[in-house]
Amino acid sequence: MVAKFLGWPSWDLDRLFEQGHGDIDDFIARQGYPTYATTNVDTYLQLKHDGPGVVAVSSGFMTYPEATHARLSAIRSSLVIQSSTFVLLPSVDLETCVAETLRRQRARELPSPRSDRREEEVIRERFQVYVGLPVQVITTMRPATAVAQDIVARIASL
Repeated sequence: MVAKFLGWPSWDLDRLFEQGHGDIDDFIARQGYPTYATTNVDTYLQLKHDGPGVVAVSSGFMTYPEATHARLSAIRSSLVIQSSTFVLLPSVDLETCVAETLRRQRARELPSPRSDRREEEVIRERFQVYVGLPVQVITTMRPATAVAQDIVARIASL
């Protein structure tokens, strides 16, 4: 929606990964999470874009261990120094963020979802990383159009 409002191209890293490697959950089940993370960084590196655009990275991308990929540290550094990088979270309150993310995950009806307990652990681990990034945080417990308009307005003010 942000890309559409701005007239920019967009890329969703999860969709690009799936185009090249199939279902993410199946890939992880077959090859393990560390291989998925490394392959996902490689997928990011294959993005070809000149000029402005919107890239949605996978929810765990900024939380992968440094040893995941030789170029991961440089990628992270380049993302956080851009004033147009945003973290999207349901809320900056941990308990609200956990509850809302769990609700959203259940509603997605994924073929092999994690248990609520495991999903909560993952959210809690990632939350601390994401709120600690030196980028703007956008809360998303409002209509998607309002979230997109907020992001567009912030980009326009840069």
